[in-house]
Amino acid sequence: MGMRGRGANIRREAAAKLVVRKLPWKRKGLTRAQRVVAFLQFLPITKGKLIGSKLKLLPGQRAFIEDVYGRTEANRVRLAVLSEPRGNGKTGLIAGLALCHLLGPEAEFRGECYSAAIDRQQAGLIANEMEAIILKVPEFAAVTNFKRWPYRTIEVSDGPGQGSKYEALSADARRGHGLAPSFWAYDELAQAKDRNLLDALQTAMGKRKRSLGMVISTQAANDDHPLSQIIDDGLNGIDPSSVVHLRTAAKEADPFDEAVIRSVNPAFGHFLDAEDVFSEARRAKRMPSFEPAFRNLRLNQRIEAFDRVSLLRPEVWALGNGPIDEDLFTSGRPVFGGLDLSARVDLTALVLAVEDDAGVLHLKPWCFTPRDSLRDRAERDRAPYDTWASQGFLEAVPGVAIDYDWIAYRLAEETADMNLVRVNFDRWRVEILRQALMRADYSLPLVGFGQGYQSMTPAIEAFEELALEGRLRHGGHPVLRWCISNTAIERDAAGNRKPTKAKSYGRIDAAVAALMAVGAAKASGEAVVDAELMIA
Repeated sequence: MGMRGRGANIRREAAAKLVVRKLPWKRKGLTRAQRVVAFLQFLPITKGKLIGSKLKLLPGQRAFIEDVYGRTEANRVRLAVLSEPRGNGKTGLIAGLALCHLLGPEAEFRGECYSAAIDRQQAGLIANEMEAIILKVPEFAAVTNFKRWPYRTIEVSDGPGQGSKYEALSADARRGHGLAPSFWAYDELAQAKDRNLLDALQTAMGKRKRSLGMVISTQAANDDHPLSQIIDDGLNGIDPSSVVHLRTAAKEADPFDEAVIRSVNPAFGHFLDAEDVFSEARRAKRMPSFEPAFRNLRLNQRIEAFDRVSLLRPEVWALGNGPIDEDLFTSGRPVFGGLDLSARVDLTALVLAVEDDAGVLHLKPWCFTPRDSLRDRAERDRAPYDTWASQGFLEAVPGVAIDYDWIAYRLAEETADMNLVRVNFDRWRVEILRQALMRADYSLPLVGFGQGYQSMTPAIEAFEELALEGRLRHGGHPVLRWCISNTAIERDAAGNRKPTKAKSYGRIDAAVAALMAVGAAKASGEAVVDAELMIA
């Protein structure tokens, strides 16, 4: 059945159920803002803990509505921004306002209403919510028709919004021209990579006398993002047709203080679980790589998405200081590894991992560096290389540069009695190692492992989870600990992560090898490799 046929059936079924009743926003004597509030609070909640009840505006949402719709005609708002932390009801609010302009008190003849989002999936969330509400309200269902092709639309056949349509727009679809919006709302503009769809919507507003645009979003990462510019301009108060309501924690506030978190999350106790958010705060406090995302999404602070923060806090890493079980590595259990090949004058690291019966992953590092330049590089990297070498934690390879034949023979010697299943490695300099292994007449199950966001993100997630739960045992190995302390995490705009150096000096090679070893262990269910990546 086509969507028009489905829409016709829905209208017939709704008409059969229709009972004439007084709709609250049609009461005489209401102001424009009061009509909008009455309409929104008439809408049913269609999912979650409060399903079946009516929408109830939070005080901040109500203040926003009154500010936007409470102006005189001469001082009408054309652009409104509500920026607050995630989880405070933006999806329901956008859906309700779009319906208000489509078939409610703000509807106009042949109006055009749009919800905009960064991609089709996000755009579909608003459309799904609007459709779910319509199907629960016979008065709405009796006058609407749903279409899926070529675009996700809702059409109005009767009432004050007769001839109006709603469409879900997404930035990735590149559809934004030929519009004449009476209302549009951009969901999570902070995540948009460009301003093309935003510009298309804003410039199209001039085609109507009473056009209103809204942005409901958490803050963007930096001052240069279009949303940041809109917020800053609106807060300056220069343009009376712009309204900005910004709920954010002060930068100097303690981001982990429960009172601070409560102050910017008004949905606590309504439809946002406070303990879930506090749990995220505790995790972000223990794991610095989660802090920027927590502060941006839960405190609505303008935090740079690429902020470099430590991989792990020292107290979390210290949970694994207990001795490793050396016998596990030669017990026949599957052993996994990570190999970070350095330049010839730096640090090369192999870290092996094996799991015990309790689910604890034991890490055994080997670190190699040239002997003849040990003191110079110890001064450059501000690390006690000579002490670590004398204690057996760092293997000083003879010469002024790393000898890969030495490395190949040492790998063969150390792993010959192990059930070595998979060793992830950085593809850089792999050909030199390939030749050295051939000369050593030894093969290893080496698997090329990318050093970018795609490969490293799941490895970092698994590494952090194990460390946090105390299921990562490393025996307090000083070189590995030093490399971990030098490792920062860099995020891209989508929240993916990869390791990077936290400072200009120091090394992270053993930390990268450990991440790859954990990645290998967690990927143990996969086929070991693509033939061309194997080194034998």
